Amino acid sequence: MILREAMERYVLWRRAHGAKFTTGANLLRQFLDHADGDAACDAVTTGQVLAYLAGEGPPTRHRENRYYALAGFWRHAISRGHAVRSPMPVDAPSSPVRAPPYIYSRDELARLFDPATVEASRRGAVQLDAVTFRTLLLVLYGAGLRFGEATRLALGDVDLANAVLTIRATKFYKSRLVPVGPQLATVLDNHVSQNRQAGLAQDENALLLANQDGTRLASSTVQAAFDTLRRVAGIHRAAGGRKVPRLHDLRHSFAVHRLTSWYRQGADVQRLLPVLSTYLGHADLEGTKVYLSMTPELLEQASLRFAHYAAGGRHA
Repeated sequence: MILREAMERYVLWRRAHGAKFTTGANLLRQFLDHADGDAACDAVTTGQVLAYLAGEGPPTRHRENRYYALAGFWRHAISRGHAVRSPMPVDAPSSPVRAPPYIYSRDELARLFDPATVEASRRGAVQLDAVTFRTLLLVLYGAGLRFGEATRLALGDVDLANAVLTIRATKFYKSRLVPVGPQLATVLDNHVSQNRQAGLAQDENALLLANQDGTRLASSTVQAAFDTLRRVAGIHRAAGGRKVPRLHDLRHSFAVHRLTSWYRQGADVQRLLPVLSTYLGHADLEGTKVYLSMTPELLEQASLRFAHYAAGGRHA
């Protein structure tokens, strides 16, 4: 089978198994600039692969993604008999060091969510009003959602009676149910009521969080609003951390704060990790385990738990 056809079959196979695989498909097709797509899969040389992976300077996430896209394709091609050997180099590229996310303190969150502070940051706003903006921030933190998940929520996805959100077609093509606490449920109830009074669309397909004209919130608009809010709230970069605390770090903060609370309560965190992973919509536990070493406070709680266990205390 020729390389181009084998690659397209692999893309279809990945998508049939629940992956969006948009980036991976693009990376595979870009490789055809370095190899003859009309030649057999086994005609590809290691030199061609290395030329595609080549890059100057320290390792980057993009180069690593290229490697794993090709490696996955060749495993599939060999298993299906489209190729008999892999041209992949023996050594995988080293992973670039990722800057740790910013974990907001409880005090910082209180300042970000303060209605007066949010209102002050949105003076003169045309589309994104202060109430909608604050509700979005509370949803991102209170439910641990990704930005796209929150801004795609329709009224039909919000079960206020049972305080449950339905998150559809997520990052990994999976849908999930996300229970929310009573405080966030009240915020959402008030927001829906205000939208109704303002005459915004109320059918089940209408957006829960929208601009004043009912259109979907734009990432660029919200990011600019958050940058302004962060400055008004006096929240700046920590030494050695990211250049600036991000909107997405609200989700990271939710996860770390949840784990810290479990440790304080004496809960069995290892047993609850899969629960948190499912709640966050992670593809596997690896994406959730990273939070276990995120903050000194969390590490302190884990150390206290271990000291109690080592002294003969029962594991909760």
